[in-house]
Amino acid sequence: MSSESSSPAPFERSKPRVAVVFGGRSSEHAISVVTAGAVLRAIDRSRYDVLPIGITQDGRWALTADEPERMAIADRALPSVEGIAEPGGGGVLLPVDPGRREVVYAEPGSVPKDLGEVDVVLPVLHGPHGEDGTLQGLLEMSGVPYVGAGVLASAVGMDKEYMKRVFASFGLAVGPYLVVRPREWERDRAGALARIEGFAAEHGWPVFVKPARAGSSMGITRVTSPEQLPDALAEARRHDPKVVVEAQLVGREIECGVLEFEDGPRASLPAEIPPVSSHDFYDFEAKYIDSAEGMVPAPLTEEQTAEVRRLAIEAFEAASCEGLVRADFFLLENGEFVINEINTMPGFTPISMFPRMWEATGVSYPELIDLLIQAALRRPTGLR
Repeated sequence: MSSESSSPAPFERSKPRVAVVFGGRSSEHAISVVTAGAVLRAIDRSRYDVLPIGITQDGRWALTADEPERMAIADRALPSVEGIAEPGGGGVLLPVDPGRREVVYAEPGSVPKDLGEVDVVLPVLHGPHGEDGTLQGLLEMSGVPYVGAGVLASAVGMDKEYMKRVFASFGLAVGPYLVVRPREWERDRAGALARIEGFAAEHGWPVFVKPARAGSSMGITRVTSPEQLPDALAEARRHDPKVVVEAQLVGREIECGVLEFEDGPRASLPAEIPPVSSHDFYDFEAKYIDSAEGMVPAPLTEEQTAEVRRLAIEAFEAASCEGLVRADFFLLENGEFVINEINTMPGFTPISMFPRMWEATGVSYPELIDLLIQAALRRPTGLR
């Protein structure tokens, strides 16, 4: 959009209107922008009107340009909402009355402009303040349908500790882990470090130190000795005051997508993430900058493929998910699948595994987006 459109006129609808909300305050801001660009490029404009809304890194809801080409990673530079937001500092306001769905655009010192109604929100935010149930709660209060998991499932899917607790309670295998809570770290750092060292002595080095509530491999450190723990804890706590420490699992990394159809959830063909020789593990650089190439479908036996698809649906149901999930597993040398985590809003970038797995299963990218929107339109807000 040009600066001449900074005071948009009221919108007249002729088809369902989708607000694509992206960006956000988390460390995954840039990946959310990339995801939004891919979605805006692929969504069927003959079926849906689209309203792009970006959330800046300081939390302002901004009207943005509908220009997917400006939302990609270029020359290793990450995009941001600030780079595509309308000039003037105006903000987008969602309705707070469940009986209304009008979206308003307000500029400082100007009369607010009505942007028309929104039928459904497609929130492609990753990480806290978007994927963790906070945005979902706002949309529930507003009575606006939205794509993806509800408040509880979003919160469970974001918090690695409680995710593991839920999965274990449903009989899914999880790897060894411990949690360092904020108060423990503040009151007894030496004790927390000693506890991690004892954990590593029991399960072996290396261990992985992770923010409990972050994604895209942000803030994760592979730790091979006690001397590296303080810096690893500091890096994880830069993203989240609660930290999870996990034992290394030796096995193949297998992913599987779950999508909600009218007759219930179905699982995609799985993918395998092979080791990246230039990286210690599948970190942010390997995922998004150096573009590690996953194998789709994964070279598994028929029995293994059937088993991981079954387990992915079990994980989807255990966390009370809706819409979509990417479930990540380790296939151990003894043939056991151990669930690592789920992502309730997995990446939709051009290289992301979720759309690639569904394409291999027979669902194209535009069809995938259409299925998600239609599922959201069928689903009421509120308790269900």
